[in-house]
Amino acid sequence: MLENKVAIVTGGTRGIGYAIVKKFLENKAKVVLFGSKEESVIKAINSLKEENKDYEVSGYFPNLTNEEEVKKVFEEIKNKYGKIDILVNNAGVSSSTHLEDYTIEEYEKITNLNIKSVFVCSKEILPYLEETKGVILNTSSMVSICGQQSGVMYPASKFAVNGITLSLARELAPKGIRVNAVAPGVTETDMVKKLPKEMIEPLIKTIPLGRIGKPEDIANAFTFLASPMASYITGVVLSVDGLARN
Repeated sequence: MLENKVAIVTGGTRGIGYAIVKKFLENKAKVVLFGSKEESVIKAINSLKEENKDYEVSGYFPNLTNEEEVKKVFEEIKNKYGKIDILVNNAGVSSSTHLEDYTIEEYEKITNLNIKSVFVCSKEILPYLEETKGVILNTSSMVSICGQQSGVMYPASKFAVNGITLSLARELAPKGIRVNAVAPGVTETDMVKKLPKEMIEPLIKTIPLGRIGKPEDIANAFTFLASPMASYITGVVLSVDGLARN
């Protein structure tokens, strides 16, 4: 589905991001994964290569909120592969802190990674995606639709991701660039495992399909939206959460 495509996946070293990278590779894409640390990037690449030595995967660890760092890395990727077709803005951090305990430091940490990095990466990737009529995909969350009981800035940041997605879809459509998002439900990731049971268990009971999602479930949605099969889809926030909706 993605043969000869060059994709960048931020937050690609674990969880949903790692599953997206793997699924893209399985579908014959060349993938550049971004992580927060050199060690985690190397570990993820080695793990993927152990599964299939022929995977074309490489990695970087830029500060995603620093325009100059991101711009430089994108230039290196373009020079190495000749083009860039897909950007997945997946890097993010969750929160379950109650309002009275929130600090400005936590507020800034969440908004910087969950919102600013999406803005910076989308802005700097633009000239490359104009050349390829490419795709921007953002990771949202089910809490961008229904909110959550604590950790207010996480759903707030994902509401912002939805707004970026819908607005850029309109702005970039004349350039031939599609912009969509995937809103995962409760998924078996390290991030979710850190959340308190009293937040997760009530959510699981509301899922008609009777289980929480797997990272592969989410990666399948990203793969479809990245592929030519979704060539007439833009400005969509696709819920992948096992819920039956009106």
